[in-house]
Amino acid sequence: MSAPIFTTLGCRLNAYETEAMKELSQQAGLRGSVIVNTCAVTAEAVRKARQEIRRLRRENPEARLIVTGCAAQTEPDTFVQMDEVDAVLGNSEKMRPETWKSMAADFIGETEAVQVDDIMSVTETARHLIDGFGTRSRAYVQVQNGCDHRCTFCIIPYGRGNSRSVAAGVVVDQIKRLVDKGYNEVVLTGVDLTSWGADLPAQPKLGDLVMRILKLVPDLPRLRISSIDSIEVDENLMRAIATEPRLMPHLHLSLQHGDDLILKRMKRRHLRDDAIRFTEEARKLRPDITFGADIIAGFPTESETHFENSLRLVAECDLTWLHVFPYSKRAGTPAARIPQQVNGKVIKDRAARLRKAGESQVAKHLAAQIGKSHRILMENPCMGRTEQFTEVTFQAPQQEGKIVNATITGHSLTQLIA
Repeated sequence: MSAPIFTTLGCRLNAYETEAMKELSQQAGLRGSVIVNTCAVTAEAVRKARQEIRRLRRENPEARLIVTGCAAQTEPDTFVQMDEVDAVLGNSEKMRPETWKSMAADFIGETEAVQVDDIMSVTETARHLIDGFGTRSRAYVQVQNGCDHRCTFCIIPYGRGNSRSVAAGVVVDQIKRLVDKGYNEVVLTGVDLTSWGADLPAQPKLGDLVMRILKLVPDLPRLRISSIDSIEVDENLMRAIATEPRLMPHLHLSLQHGDDLILKRMKRRHLRDDAIRFTEEARKLRPDITFGADIIAGFPTESETHFENSLRLVAECDLTWLHVFPYSKRAGTPAARIPQQVNGKVIKDRAARLRKAGESQVAKHLAAQIGKSHRILMENPCMGRTEQFTEVTFQAPQQEGKIVNATITGHSLTQLIA
């Protein structure tokens, strides 16, 4: 029988966990299986998961088809009732070596079809750390999982459970191994990264972890942090932004909206002035910093005035990289029960206007780089990224995985040219 086939839908953390499952299934000797790691962030994500499952079954009629991930955790019945699916695994179960040993041993079909426990009872994270997920130049390290917050639009806590942190010493040791393997950049990742440490002894903050990594792994050229909640940023993280050149000057912010009333209805913990204040302070500490942000268009009760506050926030925070999400009604969330839902065509139009604003911000950023020198980490021989995470293309091939100095000579719609 052939080696397992893995398909990943959704976030970077899902992709990280797929790599861990590959190792676990290989160690268990699993063969002849297709594993789909699903996303549950929107109803559309679940629809795409079902579509992908049907496609994979058509292409692999004899394989055992296993579904796991956030959608499997939040609505296992949806998948176990599909004729194409043989087994459903929860997010905790998929990271256990014994799960894959059981799957390999009972391939003939005796394994329990649904293995999904109460995710809220899980108290540990990163049972299986991997050394080297990512490109040959950049590695991702999971330091946190789950979320203690209950934003009214979000199903993810019910797929990931409560916040759990990986101990700092474990993180540092893994990053040391990655540096020894030749990685020039490490990205810290998690579901709610700025909540890291709240469940650990002494309750350290994310900034404490960042400073510890930079101190104890002096040979690490570049450390990057993924999406953060700006209202939770601590003093040490601000100090690192100001004083540590090895911490990359790019932050992706979980903003979600630019209107205070909508933010309250979303059950967010910040207001628009908090977001503006944070970006201004960070830019004073690190003038070359760039910001990305998640913004939702068309949240229930959103009026045109509310939406325009989001549109203005793009300029007021000088956001460069936007992830725009058209609001999607998600069963099981409080927002789905709000009577005043926004018309689908209006949501689509507002999302398009936000994306257009984002495109203008990108164009402004790219034009401002002409003539500047950047240190660029090569992801392949012809493309790398600046410290601000901007893509740069090269006409002459460079060595993959290396950091090169180059002067920007032009740009396309989305990339710099060096």
